[in-house]
Amino acid sequence: MKASELRNMSAAELTNKLKELKAELFNLRFQHAINQLENPMRIKAVKKDIARVNTALSAIDK
Repeated sequence: MKASELRNMSAAELTNKLKELKAELFNLRFQHAINQLENPMRIKAVKKDIARVNTALSAIDK
């Protein structure tokens, strides 16, 4: 996900995207714990996406 895509989203859309990403991160961590995770780098990518969404949300609030 690119930051430019996030800047075009509304606050409600960003909040929904944040919930989806947090749920995905939870599932990835669970899969990692039981050794069924195919791509461990996906955890890092989801964490970065969560940070991007949080940054975009904070920019909207200002």
